[in-house]
Amino acid sequence: MPTQKLTDSQARAAKPQAKAYKLFDGHGLALWVSPTGAKTWRWHYRHQGKAQTMGFGPYPEVSLRVARERLAEERAKLRDGQDPMQQRRAVRAGVTLREACEEYWQGRRDLSPSYLANAVRALEMHVLPGLGSKPIAAVTRDDVMQVLQVMDASGLYVYVRKVRMWLGQVFDWAIERGHCGANPCASIKPERAFGRAQVQHFAALTLPEVPALMQRLAMEGELQSVLACRFLAYTWTRTSEMRMMRWSELDGAAWRLGGERMKRRRPHMVPLPRQALAILEMQRLRCRGSEYVWPCDRRTDRPMSENAVLYLLHRIGYKGRMTGHGWRTVASTWANEHGFTPDAIERQLAHAPDDEVRATYNQAAYLPERTRMMQEWADWLDAQAGGSSTVGPSHSEQYLYALPK
Repeated sequence: MPTQKLTDSQARAAKPQAKAYKLFDGHGLALWVSPTGAKTWRWHYRHQGKAQTMGFGPYPEVSLRVARERLAEERAKLRDGQDPMQQRRAVRAGVTLREACEEYWQGRRDLSPSYLANAVRALEMHVLPGLGSKPIAAVTRDDVMQVLQVMDASGLYVYVRKVRMWLGQVFDWAIERGHCGANPCASIKPERAFGRAQVQHFAALTLPEVPALMQRLAMEGELQSVLACRFLAYTWTRTSEMRMMRWSELDGAAWRLGGERMKRRRPHMVPLPRQALAILEMQRLRCRGSEYVWPCDRRTDRPMSENAVLYLLHRIGYKGRMTGHGWRTVASTWANEHGFTPDAIERQLAHAPDDEVRATYNQAAYLPERTRMMQEWADWLDAQAGGSSTVGPSHSEQYLYALPK
């Protein structure tokens, strides 16, 4: 087998991908590249027939030359019949799974507070009560499967997969720190180990059903929930993004959302058609000075209820047939049928590609088409309500043409 295949320039140039991958150097030494861009050296070997993994530290702090020197030292121990991980295990034998979890998640400052709290709470509820006091090096695949199967039997089909992933991240970190020699979660295949729930999509109307809904909304007047529902339709955004909208995010005829507000943690820009701008003009007069565009009815320091639009649709006869999120499905169907570029449609839905460079390119390249698409879509919606536009060009034309080309 060829050895020392990797060069320092290749290691330096390695870019993150959607999934972790490794660049081999030979004799089991590999550079692991995580989706976050972190690079670490790992040595994969077998001792007494069992697969083992030893971490040599992060790159470039640990250079390719130093990693090879460490490899030579550890392989010498292996030839003498020693387990290279034995000394590490002796030092780290007292580290429990709970201690490892606490140290790992405290170091994940790249995550949003809500995501971090969800992961920590899941492990506290489902894993640590039974395994927390056990040395992490002694936790086996059977131990992990025992706690995960309890979740699976309770019908937590999606959640159990997340817990396995979060626990596996702790073990991967522990391997690098020398707390353990293997990740028992890695050999658990979710598609075979756990059940599956029936997929339930957000309810959405078909295009022929849209006119009746638009006409019904027109009859409801200018209630905030009605305006919010129409604003969702005009902008293709998620309900959570709409209800948390702040006036400070508006830039002419563009709505700019920071990455911390988005599902995929990437900034997003929404070109606003005339109709959406007209709704914002009405909301500015009725928001009572709130920083939120859609404030709560009873207090201005909170956004409107997350179920306001859903309850409106239930009240007017669309329970089980349509949701606020369903407008994204309806709009996507319309745009595809009207010949707009699939990449422009996906970008408007904030379905950015995993490649950062391509994501940035798409945002710039498809902006003119997205602007035209959103205005044509809004005009089509108004026509379904009976042809009356929410606002004429004279009200908001100045903002529309202020949008960056």
